[in-house]
Amino acid sequence: MRGIVITAIVAGLIGFVAGNAFWYLASPLWIDRVVSEELPAALKMSTEREGRFADADRTHRGSGMATIFELVGGSSVLRFTDFEVTNGPDLKVWLVKASDVASSSDVTESEWVSLGPLKGNKGDQNYQIPEDVNVDDFGSVVIWCEQFSVLFSVARLGPAG
Repeated sequence: MRGIVITAIVAGLIGFVAGNAFWYLASPLWIDRVVSEELPAALKMSTEREGRFADADRTHRGSGMATIFELVGGSSVLRFTDFEVTNGPDLKVWLVKASDVASSSDVTESEWVSLGPLKGNKGDQNYQIPEDVNVDDFGSVVIWCEQFSVLFSVARLGPAG
């Protein structure tokens, strides 16, 4: 009888761990996080750089625009519009120095700055760029799965206009 109880407890623990792992890894496939942020109000704003998001591969897809705006006082903000990306765990927004990013290794071999966690996999959203970052030094914006070092989408940045 004791062996049956121990087996049931072990099986329950394994099921609990496996179920949580499955939920963490798979739930982003059917759960979207939609964001709808307004562009920050500023008396003077100019577009510095912009690019269109593209798919990283057949599984990790992205679309929409990435635009860097300079605000009053010299600070900059990265804005996503009409943005959509495949959802996943631990997604971050990175500015990457490389302009020709085609794979995860292109990202890891370059220098990058994290702008923080992705707010949502759909919708318009803003990310403050640290004041000590010269945006002209960065050629791409990437959506990056930090936990698994996987590229989800990339927007090559070029001059605005």
